Amino acid sequence: MANILWTIATASAVLLIILILMHSPKGDGIGGIGGTSHIFASQKSAEKGLNKLTGIVCAIFIICSFLIGFGIVK
Repeated sequence: MANILWTIATASAVLLIILILMHSPKGDGIGGIGGTSHIFASQKSAEKGLNKLTGIVCAIFIICSFLIGFGIVK
């Protein structure tokens, strides 16, 4: 059972890294100077779905880490 939990934790960690890198940056940065920061603002539904998926994978990772760390599953 512990091997399965380690596998799920590792897979969710890798998936979490990928999902976080897929998020669009929230700050304007240098693009805010010329007003070009709001050109790609129409992708709100895709961003909401990505946020939900990231939250679910994060919860799975936290639960697996908790179970492994406290030795609940042997």
